[in-house]
Amino acid sequence: MFEFSFKIIYKQALIMNYAELNIDKLTVATEMLKAIAHPMRIAIVGYLDGGVHLSVTEIHERLGIEQSTTSHHLGILKDKGVLNSKRDGKNTYYFLKHSALTGILDCIEKCKYGD
Repeated sequence: MFEFSFKIIYKQALIMNYAELNIDKLTVATEMLKAIAHPMRIAIVGYLDGGVHLSVTEIHERLGIEQSTTSHHLGILKDKGVLNSKRDGKNTYYFLKHSALTGILDCIEKCKYGD
């Protein structure tokens, strides 16, 4: 499904007049992609795929890195619009702001193996 949608979007982009591109939207998209472009942050996005909500503790345990480093990565992803968070008592739970972002990771994975 995503692959089909991506092909349609790609074809539309090819025929689109570049003068009509919205620079502000492209800048936001670029910032989101730059935020994801780190191995730990890619892993975080992967862990949150499918509407999963995880706390900082749960994420840092899965990553096997310090909690402060995990918080740093989560802050970058939240600041650039990749993640949202929700407070519940003492814990803050993080989740993907846009579920389609994991589709980008799927495309990268397919490209890596030439599929």
